[in-house]
Amino acid sequence: MISRKLTPSKLRTLLTLSPFTTYTYTKPISNPITNPPKIPNLLNPTKTLASQFPIFRPFSSIPPLPLTRDGNYDETTSQTLQICPGCGITMQDSDPKKPGFFIKPTIKDSNYKIPIDRNPVLDETQIPDSVKKGFLIESGQDSINPNPKTVEKPVVCARCHSLRNYGRVKDQTVENLLPDFDFDHTVGRRLNSASGNRTVVVMVVDAVDFDGSFPRKVAELVSNTIDVNSRAWKEGKSGNLPRIVLVVTKIDLLPTSISPTGFEYWVRTRAREGGANKLTKVHLVSAVKNWGLKDLADDMVSLAGPRGHVWVIGAQNAGKSTLINAMGKCVGGRMSVLTEAPVPGTTLGIVRVEGVLPGQAKLFDTPGLLHPHQITTRLTRDEQKLVHITKELKPRTYRIKAGHSVHIAGLMRLDIEETSVDTIYVTVWASPNLPLHMGKTEKASTMVEEHFGLQLQPPIGKQRVEELGRWVKKEFRVRGNWWDSSCVDIAAAGLGWFAIGLKGEALLGVWTYEGVDVTLRDAVIPLRSHNFEVTGFTVSKIVSKADKSLNKQRHNEKKRKVADAEMKATTTAAL
Repeated sequence: MISRKLTPSKLRTLLTLSPFTTYTYTKPISNPITNPPKIPNLLNPTKTLASQFPIFRPFSSIPPLPLTRDGNYDETTSQTLQICPGCGITMQDSDPKKPGFFIKPTIKDSNYKIPIDRNPVLDETQIPDSVKKGFLIESGQDSINPNPKTVEKPVVCARCHSLRNYGRVKDQTVENLLPDFDFDHTVGRRLNSASGNRTVVVMVVDAVDFDGSFPRKVAELVSNTIDVNSRAWKEGKSGNLPRIVLVVTKIDLLPTSISPTGFEYWVRTRAREGGANKLTKVHLVSAVKNWGLKDLADDMVSLAGPRGHVWVIGAQNAGKSTLINAMGKCVGGRMSVLTEAPVPGTTLGIVRVEGVLPGQAKLFDTPGLLHPHQITTRLTRDEQKLVHITKELKPRTYRIKAGHSVHIAGLMRLDIEETSVDTIYVTVWASPNLPLHMGKTEKASTMVEEHFGLQLQPPIGKQRVEELGRWVKKEFRVRGNWWDSSCVDIAAAGLGWFAIGLKGEALLGVWTYEGVDVTLRDAVIPLRSHNFEVTGFTVSKIVSKADKSLNKQRHNEKKRKVADAEMKATTTAAL
């Protein structure tokens, strides 16, 4: 209404007042009745007025938080920046679409969990004695902690909260904003240092995926550092000699009949072939069963000394954070719990863990190393659940002749091409959730077209078969000296392995997706099953569900054909 009564000149004057600026009125106000103000002037006392609209700052003077994965290695960094104690990422509360977002918890009263007495006053049968005697409840008494033993939970980022409570990442798009973890720049240069604190490198390896999770580059880097600094130390120069401790986790997933002494010898042999030729200690542990944790903690304390640095390094999902949390409970230290989840790459930055090592010694949890040669890196979350081993492995053994093949889901295939004997024994060591199939090699090509993505999962769905990449073949010539137990293994990184038992020679072809590492090694578990699998699919929920869906589809197709035939016959009779 005001704009209709104003002239164009006065309206132009009014529009020059921008709502995004502040303005000051310095002329005193006259009597609004005798001398009404003009429209351009403002009916306010002499003061500076702020805009009623939000102030937009396209160029902020506050620099954005650095998006790094260095974590809280330096104490100065932890004082200036807030680091998530669960994953090590720099925390921020301004943008939920960026990594490290967290919500400040609201301050609650100490008695907020006490149930409220909802009975009205008139229903009380008598006056309380405290009121009769005139006792007053001081305000300070309400703030006493009723349970002083409870430890205040640390504030973690939204990603850690989602992983801890729901087992999944809340926003997958935020993961793409994270920079790659540069191990050589962040940790490698500290391990290469010839001076400084004593260094202990704890390499964590998965027992059921040893070759796939073994950090070869780290082993070679630390071994070379030991050689170089050892020569410098002998020449009288400063030389920091790192100690390498190899920790094999998840040994509770191996069969209980395996020999610990034989398994440790096998581990040392494989580690030496992988580049770790300067091992100080080897520990076989289980964070779930608390096996070997006390001995591991004692060795770490003795090797680190009063001011040493202990670096826990391993592949993604090898169990580093779970191991540290279990060690903290074992030694009884007061430490913030690291985030654990069956999701690869849970830890994002370096996390300095307090309460495990005494004195000024420091323990660091590092982000998992990405091993692209593991098949799990290209699988979806649902497919990873099928591949992930959570229970003790059970052998599934076939007695096979030449010209036959064995599939592990739609991820790996073994062809028996030539043998010097009639039959050989093939034992599959993989997740029990993965279906198997044994049949003739000449029909193996049709398996990809007809059963991959259906009876043979993962991949889940036909479209995922092409997304996983090209199907390639590798050949191995193996030799064995006995029938009763397995002689050699053919392992696929991140999946499992075939154990071969024979007394003679055989030429084997192994098919899997391009880029997946396939290794020939000595058998880690020599035993096999006494009950043999039969030809065809193994009984599993995946196969049953796929068969049910296929039978239903065939039934509907048959029903449709019968209906079309009846309709055609009715039309013909009507004519």
